[in-house]
Amino acid sequence: MFEPSLNLYLVVSAILFSIGIVGVLTRKNAIILFMCVEMMLNAVNLSLVAFSSYLGHSTGQMMVFFVMCVAAAEAVVGLAMLIAIFRNQQNVDLSKINLFKW
Repeated sequence: MFEPSLNLYLVVSAILFSIGIVGVLTRKNAIILFMCVEMMLNAVNLSLVAFSSYLGHSTGQMMVFFVMCVAAAEAVVGLAMLIAIFRNQQNVDLSKINLFKW
């Protein structure tokens, strides 16, 4: 039976993280930006779980739990800000939002 090695998990994690970085740097839509940040956090979670199973400790899995809690809080706060901005300006394009300009 095929058992994937640690290198395979790390390659998949690096690919996911790279896709997330490209999405953050190239997209202007705030919802897609949040999705790319979540993809980057999931890539980190994948590598933490891979390392914890490779080393035989559960420390990485506990760290994944805390990362998922932070990601959920980030999504709630970010989406609440997006809803408030959309109600105010009817747009979620980050290049057209200028709330901090006088």
